[in-house]
Amino acid sequence: MKGKSSDFVVDRIDLGDGYSISRLIHGGWQFSSGHPLTQAGQDDPIDVLEASAELGVTTFDCADIYTGVEEIFGRFIKRWASSSNETQIQIHTKFVPDWSDLPIVDRSYVRRIVERSLSRLGLERLDLVQYYWWRTEVPGFEDTAGWLDELREEGKIGHVGVTNLDVSRIRRLNAVGFVPIINQVQYSLLDRRPERSLALHCEGSQTRMLGFGSLAGGFLTDRWFGESEPVEFQNRSLIKYRLIIDEFGGWEAYQALLQTMAEIAENHGVEISSVALRWVLDQSQVAGVICGATRLGQMERNVSAFSFSISKSEREALRAHLDLAPGPLGEVFGLERNKAGPHGRIMRYDLNRD
Repeated sequence: MKGKSSDFVVDRIDLGDGYSISRLIHGGWQFSSGHPLTQAGQDDPIDVLEASAELGVTTFDCADIYTGVEEIFGRFIKRWASSSNETQIQIHTKFVPDWSDLPIVDRSYVRRIVERSLSRLGLERLDLVQYYWWRTEVPGFEDTAGWLDELREEGKIGHVGVTNLDVSRIRRLNAVGFVPIINQVQYSLLDRRPERSLALHCEGSQTRMLGFGSLAGGFLTDRWFGESEPVEFQNRSLIKYRLIIDEFGGWEAYQALLQTMAEIAENHGVEISSVALRWVLDQSQVAGVICGATRLGQMERNVSAFSFSISKSEREALRAHLDLAPGPLGEVFGLERNKAGPHGRIMRYDLNRD
């Protein structure tokens, strides 16, 4: 790390009703048992999560479908509560009913999954639940949002958001009176689909965006600068975001972007990852950015995103690359929603089993 985290503070933002989160959020997908493809080493997850909270990254993101992660977060919550640290942490999870279960989802199904998350996490209330429905042509999309809102009114959920929904789907929810507090979407220098219609929609509503994939699974870090195209991958993130690089324009265009990012990083005494995160944090209607860390020291490098600002000339230099990129095209999650396409084929659709 080129800077000291003690020299700056992780920004926070109020999402409404006094609910405040850190603008950098520690994501838990990389802790999932289905994520790694090799036995590459990780540090103890509880130690890594605790280190993030001590840095001021107090908001944590997991999901019912991240195998084993709610249980890991539950152990972390228990340790944090027993420590002398009085800093409050925020826990976000998701409700993603299985592709094959959608026709049978009802009020009792929703309650069962939410109560299972509460049990795994050892909590009486979930700070935020983010909702996704794989096939909106299957009846129940709007009803399920309403059932989650009932659990919010009951006190089991603090706030309800959505994930990976484009404007047309959010408007369907708005039409029945459901307004999500956030929409978690993939957003990075390589994937700017949210800056189209979604950002404009958020500007006129009470919904903000949380970005994930802002480091493109690690491709937007020092690790890959100047490297040749990989032929093997250590985890599913690299497979997923290698496809995004192809949509962006290929390996050469990606390396040219990294060159400019490296120059900006050098200007500010940070690493490429900090430039990647800072750029997304600066985008319209973005409340925060989710990034993973499985080793001690990783999040300390990431918080350097709050130590500097990208200048106008630096933004223009980045935009010159983006203007040349042919894609990714379409609305958020459009490529991934196509189960038969290359982006959809790497997804897993039935992970919400007991």
